[in-house]
Amino acid sequence: MSRRQFLARSLSAVLASLFARGVFAQHAGHSMPDMPDMDDMPGMSGTQHAEPSVKKTSPVTLASPDALPKGAPLADLRKLPNESRERGFFRATLIAEPVSREVLPGLPTTFWQYNPANGDTTHGPFTGPLIDVREGDTVEIRFVNRLPQPSTIHWHGLPVPPDQDGNPANMVAPGATHVYRFTLPAGSAGTYWYHPHPHMMSAEQVFRGLAGPIIVRAADDPLAGWPERTLFFSDLRLASDGSIPPNDLMDWMNGREGQFVLVNGALRPRITVVEDERWRLWNACSARYLRFSLGDKQRFAQVGTDGGLLEKPRDGLTELLLAPGERAEVIVRAGDAPSEATLTAEVYDRRKMAMSHGSLPPDPARALAAVNYQPLAGASERAIPATLRTIMSLGAPVARKSVVFSESMDMAAMHRPGASARGMPAGMKFMINGATFDPERVTLTSRRNEVELWSIENRTDMDHPFHLHGTQFQVIERERGGAKIPEPYLAWRDTVNVQPDEIVRIATVQNTAGERMFHCHILEHEDLGMMGTLKVI
Repeated sequence: MSRRQFLARSLSAVLASLFARGVFAQHAGHSMPDMPDMDDMPGMSGTQHAEPSVKKTSPVTLASPDALPKGAPLADLRKLPNESRERGFFRATLIAEPVSREVLPGLPTTFWQYNPANGDTTHGPFTGPLIDVREGDTVEIRFVNRLPQPSTIHWHGLPVPPDQDGNPANMVAPGATHVYRFTLPAGSAGTYWYHPHPHMMSAEQVFRGLAGPIIVRAADDPLAGWPERTLFFSDLRLASDGSIPPNDLMDWMNGREGQFVLVNGALRPRITVVEDERWRLWNACSARYLRFSLGDKQRFAQVGTDGGLLEKPRDGLTELLLAPGERAEVIVRAGDAPSEATLTAEVYDRRKMAMSHGSLPPDPARALAAVNYQPLAGASERAIPATLRTIMSLGAPVARKSVVFSESMDMAAMHRPGASARGMPAGMKFMINGATFDPERVTLTSRRNEVELWSIENRTDMDHPFHLHGTQFQVIERERGGAKIPEPYLAWRDTVNVQPDEIVRIATVQNTAGERMFHCHILEHEDLGMMGTLKVI
């Protein structure tokens, strides 16, 4: 059943009342109660397959959107220290563990946090440490899982072997250790990130804090001499008692958005720009779309996407949309006189599900950071190279693949006592090619080194960001209402947004045999089944 059919059949007095209370609570600063007989999220039992409990929950009162301190100078990201002294070798330890931090005055919050060995876990951003490496480096990360759940580390966007990519088939049990090892090939310089990827637990582990940035640098980077700033955007929901509440029904339907959008772990920090800068932007939110703007008078240039630099800069921009999982590089100008601006997430309608029919209204614009321009005396505008690097088209495809996003709602199943698992509503399905994810099933099969044209079609009523593991791809065209619109510029990406009733066509090639994942990067939808397995032979 489609969302439209589901909503049309769901307007009984009880359900209308329940949905109305939930939506009103969300807009009034309260989270929605779970549906009757919904199970809790996986608990702190320390077992790999904890039995779900069936329990009715009460509404959770959320902390005020202004409860966190704001306006501090933008914090630098922590860096993961290299334990190796060998040239071209990066060896480090990452520990995933619960850490108590005080973010609301006088109230502890337990985050799940990535930490280096022997690092300070209670000061600085709780964002995972920055992994800063170079093309050609061999990377060896010892992962220690001190969580109460199995987990993995997925190296989002990096061309790593399938058995090193943290796929859900290769989970690391609580208390266990796993070593990830891979070598970064030439041409892989770019802005990436890492996060967990255990099936049905990815959303929770990320919204509790597990995510961190990666930068891969090139020896011939034409922007290497520019001042660089890193802005890692994440979403946080806090209850008034400082706890991180579980997902409610609306979160599973639409993807979770917290009342706080953080930049390097802080609310609305202050950024001072004294000269032209290169900014790396990460959208590490579970479901929030970020339509960045510095205002109509502050133009910037986009110089990079997920997989590194563009061939030519896109100058004169006033806004840039990043879907969940996407990254970008931009050049921000200091100008020739002091001024102020606000880095803002402008209104974007991603068509979140409403309680009765149609969609919820889009969220209002949100201030992300205050930007103070204080240009150095006598400084002149720095020229961006006209050509940043060469990007070659992948060429004519030898095979074609089709990926179709769809959704289904079964109200009877959603209300059946004990029918839920791991806190997820039974009967709510987000699918690829008509089926939810099955770890025993191969969805698509590709051959190594063959160029393929993939068509990703969205037959749902909301936006979905498509992510493919193990490689970067090139967007070729978008089709809406039968009209094909060529992509205006060539770029390397691993995530692309697909709007309702849209088909996005991408060219891609996989170079290593094994099994890869592809999925919607709204993490709740991924956990509910909008994921497939690609077998590369």
